[in-house]
Amino acid sequence: MSGAIALVGSGEYLPQMIELERSLIEEGKRNGRKEIYLQLPTAAGQESTHRLEYWSNLGKLQAERLGIESVTLPIFDRESANDPSFAKMLENAALIYLSGGDPHFLADTLRDTLAWRAIESNWSEGGSLAGCSAGAMVLGSEVPHFRLSRTPSVEGLALVPNVRVIPHFDKFFKWIPDSSAKLIVDVPEGRILMGIDELTALVKLSRADQWKVFGKSKVHILKGARPQALSEGEVYIFDEGRISE
Repeated sequence: MSGAIALVGSGEYLPQMIELERSLIEEGKRNGRKEIYLQLPTAAGQESTHRLEYWSNLGKLQAERLGIESVTLPIFDRESANDPSFAKMLENAALIYLSGGDPHFLADTLRDTLAWRAIESNWSEGGSLAGCSAGAMVLGSEVPHFRLSRTPSVEGLALVPNVRVIPHFDKFFKWIPDSSAKLIVDVPEGRILMGIDELTALVKLSRADQWKVFGKSKVHILKGARPQALSEGEVYIFDEGRISE
């Protein structure tokens, strides 16, 4: 039995997203996982010490609001991602959260490591897994370079296969040149392209076949299914890696 999974456009650890995070923790607990909120700021591993402290403190504050134990693992390179003691800590948490930063660094750091195998195992046994921004992008099959249009995509971790996520979608096209936007929208055959707005998520609970929109804005189905925008509470079903009504 796989656990809940959430693809989040932005807003990890913010008060506006507390009910989403609470529901993911409760789902993990119902599936026998320990009451631990485990936070991985790996995507921010190339940022300053000040920024890493910011992410850690933000996560701790949210855990305090939720009344749950918070653990932040300093996995910032492949050596730490292959540390058996860190992998052990990832085995039984109610919620593991991959927060934002550089998605390419995140994917390259976790791929084929003890840490990633422990995350997959925890999720497959009922733990909840959330990825926000960079964290959401790496859960798909591939991670495009938004700002470097001629740079090849990086292999994603493919827990949600054949999906390409554009986070911060309501702000996204203000940030990048048109040439990059055209490349990202031109996805390979068989891929689903979706944009997830800020403070919004697409969530699948462990006992559900359908995914549901959570948050103040929308999830945009752009390619691979009928184009449309889904609001909070609306549902979709993944069918063999494709989205269908």
